[in-house]
Amino acid sequence: MRFNDDNVVIADAFCRAILVGIEDARDTARSMDELAALAEAAGAEVAGVLLQARERPDRGTYIGRGKLEELAAFCASAEVDTVICNDELSGIQLRNIEDKLGLRVIDRTILILDIFAARAGSKEGKLQVELAQLRYRLPRLSGFGKALSSLGGGIGTRGPGEKKLETDRRHIQSRMDEIRRELKEAASHRAVQRARRKKSGLPLVALVGYTNAGKSAVMNHILRATENGDKTVPEKDMLFATLDPYRRRIRLRNNKEFILIDTVGFVSKLPHSLVKAFRSTLEEVADADLLVHIVDGARADCDFHIKVVSEVLAELGASGKDMITVYNKSDLICAPAQLFPISPGALAVSAVRGDNMDRLLADIESAIFWDLRPVRLLIPYDRGDLVSYLSEKTPVSARAYTEDGTRVDTKLREADCRRLDRYIVRDEAP
Repeated sequence: MRFNDDNVVIADAFCRAILVGIEDARDTARSMDELAALAEAAGAEVAGVLLQARERPDRGTYIGRGKLEELAAFCASAEVDTVICNDELSGIQLRNIEDKLGLRVIDRTILILDIFAARAGSKEGKLQVELAQLRYRLPRLSGFGKALSSLGGGIGTRGPGEKKLETDRRHIQSRMDEIRRELKEAASHRAVQRARRKKSGLPLVALVGYTNAGKSAVMNHILRATENGDKTVPEKDMLFATLDPYRRRIRLRNNKEFILIDTVGFVSKLPHSLVKAFRSTLEEVADADLLVHIVDGARADCDFHIKVVSEVLAELGASGKDMITVYNKSDLICAPAQLFPISPGALAVSAVRGDNMDRLLADIESAIFWDLRPVRLLIPYDRGDLVSYLSEKTPVSARAYTEDGTRVDTKLREADCRRLDRYIVRDEAP
């Protein structure tokens, strides 16, 4: 067992786990495949899968006492040290399963929280994960049993460190209140930044999508295409490679600018506590002028991913936003027909090969700058600062020096038109 500088437990390098789920009317196979990917992303080797066919989980043991006996026998023969359940477990279920197996037992929620804890980079991200972990653990203190009695390493143990293992409800609640205060201060700071951005008039474009759909790859291609190659973001072929949001200012060749943000990926059964904890970070999605929904077009179940993303966006209050749907990873498609049927108006791209990425950038530009108004301005010579602003921030098509000042033909958003109204020449067309 090891700790990092923030007293967060780092998982063992090797962990053998069995995945346990309920086979009901839902798409169990897809959900279990995703659970396996999450387990591997957390550093586990999946030794096997056990499913129990029943309409709903057993209140005491999740899979029922008979199936629990079968699970115990399998764990003993396969030398498993961790059991990962596909649903969120109650404290009673955790305690009963752990008592029977004598092994570490975690559920889907704590597995996702564990991955987030390992990859949170910013101070605010770490605080949000810790808050979600404590919110999850508080009602389950009586059910964690051995999991709270000692400092064990491995999946499901990352988090606030010894504090979460040794304190009672009152101390955990106190820590949660402390985190909320710190997050409130961070939210105030972001509100100031957001107000500053709105005042500047820069549109905000947010990349959203299922985890590992290629949002970071798309962002990096756009950065390189706009001569921002030194500002690329981390990019890996794995679930939740991006946790903390990345913001980059994009300047197009015609001087138009916007802010591009890469957000955390979504996943089915995303823990409500996590959505709630990260709401302050994800609120920029709801505040965005345009959403670019990145879909992994190489997956046969991409329609399911689209549905999950739509549900999370609705929970964030962003379902009515203008959106461009982009099917990424066309380089992995053997035949174009594999991409169909796709949403009307959607675009198939490859962030790796660059296919249609110029079209995507053009579509983004059209979507966020549709309200640009062509104007002609006459700027007095003593306001050279305005000429510089127009040259740097707007698509200037012509400039001339007259007896009364600098004449500039360009296109402005309504906010700039109002601000520079006194300089607009209305009797001449640009």
